[in-house]
Amino acid sequence: MHRFPGRKALLAHARDLLHARTRVRVERLEAEAATPRAALRAVLAQGMALNEDSAQEALVWMGFLAASVGDDDLIALHRKNNRAWRERVAALVAASAPDWAPERVNTAVVALVGATEGAAQLACFDPETYSAAIQEAMLDSLLAAYDLD
Repeated sequence: MHRFPGRKALLAHARDLLHARTRVRVERLEAEAATPRAALRAVLAQGMALNEDSAQEALVWMGFLAASVGDDDLIALHRKNNRAWRERVAALVAASAPDWAPERVNTAVVALVGATEGAAQLACFDPETYSAAIQEAMLDSLLAAYDLD
């Protein structure tokens, strides 16, 4: 059994565990994908609230973000991990569209990450409006709009 000196240490540890679990899942999805575009879609979709487990995970992520408000250390941890996530997605976007300039890749990454994470958070509280089918249709539409489908 772990003992933590305080709430911040517990939150940081829990966040690290969730990041590690997500990393294993994402690496598996990337390895199983036939193309960079298939990997991009799978990696983005795994972060959305498409089933009960992923909806619960999205709620936990939101809790971590809320707990970071006003805490510079937790904000720094969030920024570090979010940067790593964007870099992973950027590598997939760049592999999917190798002729794109870095600025275009970055714009697509911010849009894709923002939309998928936003949909996951909204689905936690309004699963009818943000159903799994709607979230996946939104992702497919966004990928098509960026010519990444």
